[in-house]
Amino acid sequence: MAAYDFSPFYRSTIGFDRVFNRLDALVGQEAKSYPPYNIEKTGENAYRISIAVAGFADGDIAIESKENNLVVKGAKPAETEDKGREFLHRGIAERAFELRFQLADYVEVAGANLENGLLHIELKREIPESKKARQIPIGGTAKTLEDKTVN
Repeated sequence: MAAYDFSPFYRSTIGFDRVFNRLDALVGQEAKSYPPYNIEKTGENAYRISIAVAGFADGDIAIESKENNLVVKGAKPAETEDKGREFLHRGIAERAFELRFQLADYVEVAGANLENGLLHIELKREIPESKKARQIPIGGTAKTLEDKTVN
């Protein structure tokens, strides 16, 4: 895999060091293929992660959100194999998994539901009022023409 040098960006940007650190970390990661998932943008500030979790029940999956990380873990409880079952083909893996997602600032998990073998995790970005753009009034004393002529 090619290595990328982000040092030119560090010279011309201020406050974006976390972004480039994340990019550095992502370059070295391998793409996870199990279980398959989609990431959708469902609105201006809304997103959905859909993960195919066939064979898993609600109690087999744990979702944890901490700071800017979202971790989804799945594991089937250890069961004694039914002696009467004999698989001719076993295509549903049902193996343990762990997926990690980096969330942008102010993105929060709004909810999750398991439906038809798909785990849907709803995400919403809510920017605090203090971080939104606002107009700054220009203060000062207004000088009239009369003020300038009187010495």
